[in-house]
Amino acid sequence: MEKKAFKRAFYHVRDEDAALDILQDSMIKLCSNYADKPVAELPLLFQRILSNTVLDWFRRKKTRNALFTNLSDFGSDDADGDFDLLEVNASGDQEASVESAEQWIGRVQTLEHIESAVMALPARQREAFLLRYWEELDVAETAAVMGCSEGSVKTHCSRAIQALSKTLENQGLRP
Repeated sequence: MEKKAFKRAFYHVRDEDAALDILQDSMIKLCSNYADKPVAELPLLFQRILSNTVLDWFRRKKTRNALFTNLSDFGSDDADGDFDLLEVNASGDQEASVESAEQWIGRVQTLEHIESAVMALPARQREAFLLRYWEELDVAETAAVMGCSEGSVKTHCSRAIQALSKTLENQGLRP
């Protein structure tokens, strides 16, 4: 669950360190405030806490940027490629030894295209898409986490899928 939550936070804030901090804060809030709740309610509560913590992060960042300017904001922004967010190796070393370098590079490039397309979605569409298809919540649970109606969730998801499909098709990727 923490990998999915981390990825969801990262897609929103686009900063690994901030995503880790947000995830940690969310877990602490869940444990300290909702330890007495039934276990079945915890996943949905955590999703809501995570959403609120991300919003709080954006609010703090906006306030901080209004008051202060970081010198690092003026420098170049090159990402270190040490940590691949979409790299998931569920089957162990056997699959890695069977897969050719060309297949591996193709898979990595495809995942990078998908990741960039998801990150390019508007915030609400991205949130609805990730909750529905990454966290595998149903429409009602997603609506509860996002604080909107079920119809809004369906609209956001539909628009996200259309935008992802169009973007990925333009990049030469087809289902």
